[in-house]
Amino acid sequence: MPFTITDDDRSVLYHDDTVYPAEMFLKPELVEQHHRLEFSFGRAEMKESHFDGFMMGFGTAAVHQRLHIESSEELQRIGMHFMIRGEVTSHIRGAVKKLVTSSYQHTIVYSPESNEIVRVERQPDIQMFGLGFIKETFVALAANNGPVLDRYAENVANNRPVYLPRCYHITPRMMQVIEEVRHCHFTGGLKKLFLQSKAIELLALQCEQIETESKRTPETGKVSRTDEEKIYHARDLLLAHAQDPLSLAELARKAGLNEFKLKNGFRKVFDNTVFGYLNDHRLEQSREMIRQGDLSFTEIADTLGYSSLQHFSNAFRKKYGLSPREVKKWA
Repeated sequence: MPFTITDDDRSVLYHDDTVYPAEMFLKPELVEQHHRLEFSFGRAEMKESHFDGFMMGFGTAAVHQRLHIESSEELQRIGMHFMIRGEVTSHIRGAVKKLVTSSYQHTIVYSPESNEIVRVERQPDIQMFGLGFIKETFVALAANNGPVLDRYAENVANNRPVYLPRCYHITPRMMQVIEEVRHCHFTGGLKKLFLQSKAIELLALQCEQIETESKRTPETGKVSRTDEEKIYHARDLLLAHAQDPLSLAELARKAGLNEFKLKNGFRKVFDNTVFGYLNDHRLEQSREMIRQGDLSFTEIADTLGYSSLQHFSNAFRKKYGLSPREVKKWA
């Protein structure tokens, strides 16, 4: 995909005119690639996999100044973007003029045109996961699989854009699937099968979320933009104090909300209770710590604020269906 990185004065900082033919991504073999860029204005790293019209990859970056990244691609594909940490603003010709994707948000975009401009502000730690489908693969996968996917398939097949009017939050289950992809222990054909199943699961989870929210009445689903920003701030405060959680009253006060708005708004925005969200987050952290293997189970329980090893083990088994010891065995 040819792309150019410029600064605010539109001076070219980097250009790459590599073009990848569609046939490359349609091959049945699993292909894995690793790309790294490092310059004075920032660094980026991407690990990608593709096969049978499926594409996915993890990216990390550190940006030292505001950058403008313009890409032009003839390859017709549908992209799902999961921003784990950071924020980017996109202008996608033929689809959306301004799409801001922030931490813990995801979206899906298809444009029959090939031009995209992304603005990235200075930030030290961007983490993202991308999932894409070649046009023909997506249409075959999406057709006759529910109202949302049917609508997407029809638009893509007829070269009409697909995009969400706003970004949606990444649910704990979505995050779990992304982590399962990141830590996949399969190789060869089994890895390809596993990655394909996870790509389909993420697509299903996204469509389920969109369908569920569309069925809500305007009153039950409505959260003002101001309150939504406060809810996201409350989420950030909640996670920042994960080891010693704030009470609902403290969290509401610090976020500038009353407790009723905090509890109801949190459920509407994140489809979870305040402490249910915290519990899911801590358990996701614990699973990552187990895989890294640097800490004992007792140390993990203490680090994440569990009252005892037994409490931690019971919560872990309830969420994942496996004990911490069983997960460590397969890490």
